[in-house]
Amino acid sequence: METSTIYLPPRLELKINLTQEQFWQLCQENNDLRFERTATGELIIMPPTGGNTSERNADLTYQLKAWSRQNNLGKVFDSNGCFQLPNGSDRSPDA
Repeated sequence: METSTIYLPPRLELKINLTQEQFWQLCQENNDLRFERTATGELIIMPPTGGNTSERNADLTYQLKAWSRQNNLGKVFDSNGCFQLPNGSDRSPDA
C-alpha cells in the first residue's frame, strides 16, 4: 500500500453552515477531536496540548475547584466542556 504525504497550510479557514444539533453530532462522532465554533460559523479544531501544558491545566483546574468549594461560589469546568455563548459561538473554557 502506497502512502502519500499531504502538506497543509498552518491555518485552514473552514466555514460550514451547521445547525446547533449538527455541530453537537459532529463533536459526538469525533470525540477524539476538540471542536469550537465562532459566532460567524468558523469551525476550529483544537490541537492537543503537550504534557507540560496538560499538567499546568490540571493544577489550575484543581486550584479553581478547591477555591470554589472553600468559598461555595460558582462552578468549575475543565476544557472538555463546550458551551454556547450569547453571541452564538460554541467555546470550551481554558480554565
